[in-house]
Amino acid sequence: MKKISTSTALRVTAVTFGALMLTAAGAAAANAADPVGDDSTVDVNVEVTELNEPGVLAMTVAGTSVTLAEDGSTDLVRQFTGTLPTVTVTDTRAAEDIPEGAAWYVLGSSTAFAGDAGQPDIGAGHLGWSPELIDGGESGLVAIGDEVDTVVDDDADPANNVGLVDQELFASAWNSGEIASEGAWTANAGLFLRTESSVAAGNYSSTLTLSLFE
Repeated sequence: MKKISTSTALRVTAVTFGALMLTAAGAAAANAADPVGDDSTVDVNVEVTELNEPGVLAMTVAGTSVTLAEDGSTDLVRQFTGTLPTVTVTDTRAAEDIPEGAAWYVLGSSTAFAGDAGQPDIGAGHLGWSPELIDGGESGLVAIGDEVDTVVDDDADPANNVGLVDQELFASAWNSGEIASEGAWTANAGLFLRTESSVAAGNYSSTLTLSLFE
């Protein structure tokens, strides 16, 4: 699409430049002598055909930041919560253009929370999430990932990844071709940062990365 737009613009510029040259030449001729005979005209026609480009699978996120606020803290654990901006996966491909057995999925992982005044980092294991499907389409074939606990949760399963340290499943569809006609799906997640009550005061920030795969 971008290449075609650039090419079209160049063509227009070239045509405009040619028209200006003809106008200048005509003005010079008029100053020299009157035209001989009738003027001649040329109709210029062009057919702009509909683009027929293959569709794409893509992901967008309705925001670039989220601020967590303290909520639900106890004497032993401090908790800060927020909501991940809405994530939208779109598929504009025709079903026949999608390889058989293809599946898409979104994974997420976080860096440690770095302090702004030299205080110790809060590891990514302290950040968890609870994905929530907003619009999974009519087929019901889009699923969300499991809730991810944190390192300070008593019921966290040590056999599984704890916190958003590694890539954790956010949402998935295990048959891309079957649901492509639905076009788009949306989800978000409740985020929660849980730390020991002894955590140093201050401002912290981290980067949560979402990645779409097929």
